[in-house]
Amino acid sequence: MNDGAVAAPPDRLLDLFHGVRLTPTQRRIAHCLVQHAATVAYLSAAEVAELAGVSQPSVTRFAVALGHDGYPALRRRLRELTAGPDGRADDGNELQLAVRAEMANLDRLAGELADRDRIATAGRLLAASRPLPVLGLRAAAPLAAYFAYFAAKVLPDVRVLDDGGSLLTDRLEQAASAGADALLAFVLPRYPRETLDALRAARDAGLTVVAITDSPVSPATEYAELVLPAAVGTDLVFDLHTAPMTLAMVVLQAICDAAPIQTQRRLEAFESSAARRQLFLG
Repeated sequence: MNDGAVAAPPDRLLDLFHGVRLTPTQRRIAHCLVQHAATVAYLSAAEVAELAGVSQPSVTRFAVALGHDGYPALRRRLRELTAGPDGRADDGNELQLAVRAEMANLDRLAGELADRDRIATAGRLLAASRPLPVLGLRAAAPLAAYFAYFAAKVLPDVRVLDDGGSLLTDRLEQAASAGADALLAFVLPRYPRETLDALRAARDAGLTVVAITDSPVSPATEYAELVLPAAVGTDLVFDLHTAPMTLAMVVLQAICDAAPIQTQRRLEAFESSAARRQLFLG
């Protein structure tokens, strides 16, 4: 950044990207624009590409994804934004703004939880499934594993399905044959094709699909009987899954609430086992 250059408040630039589904490469470009707000509006597409470490066509596609005819139109818009202050307070740098956006996602989730019926319904469906298969592929795999780690403390048989391929359908059918009647699926951008194939296979196997996903209009809605949305953060190079992870724990609470006596019994058994084996320091 050149000394004496006028930088646009980061939130003004970030407003360009809100509500737009960007690929990881495009988010690298967006991150670069915010980092170099004072100078990037005067750079060519090739210079932006070099600065962001991407190809020049990627910069053009990025501009089109934002609704512009090409990079020159985007550059004109950037010059408008960097022409001078607009009187709004600077709410922080791009990292702070990304965190604040996650806070807003959590706030929206809290508002949606005012109606507890859908969450309670999900809890009853999942609590009654023996076993309970939990699906999460690619970016969603860590969330599936996190949920399953705690769910295993209150449910007798939780099966994590985090590998794709033909064996995934085998495992879904095996779970159904073993008595499962519901599936909890984490379906997050960029929506792996194999995840949707698995949801189709789960439905064909007679499983009721409960999906935690990023939007009420995500592709999961085609296959899930119950969709629980929680927004994904898109202000950094890679997605932030704060709200979906929080929703996962809310769903687990609903599972516990659906069978409180069994939950308490299993938790006490685990604590006794943990104490006997001295698993924890505190």
